[in-house]
Amino acid sequence: MKVRIPNSGGPGNMNQMLKQAQKMQEDMAALQADLEQREFTASSGGGLVAVTVSGKHEIKSISIKPEAVDPDDVEMLEDLITVAVNEAISNAVKTSEEEMGAITGGLNMPGLL
Repeated sequence: MKVRIPNSGGPGNMNQMLKQAQKMQEDMAALQADLEQREFTASSGGGLVAVTVSGKHEIKSISIKPEAVDPDDVEMLEDLITVAVNEAISNAVKTSEEEMGAITGGLNMPGLL
């Protein structure tokens, strides 16, 4: 009994796949560069603390309203800053994942982001 291997389209099909992969790689690199230049801002405590991070997850600025500063409750201010930083970074990561997913068609490609 002979086993038949389905025709996958030959070398032309492979070349097309390679071109598509190269295009996807170029699109992802361009998007990554764009994302790294963007800024993501989040606030906590009803706007008492606002934090802006870059797409590289680096803190660009922290804004603290005077009424958030209570010398008797420094822990609350620390918590507000922590929440705002984490939310801003989360926004950057989520945006990156969503936009990269649009390019990759939802393929899970660990280590690319």
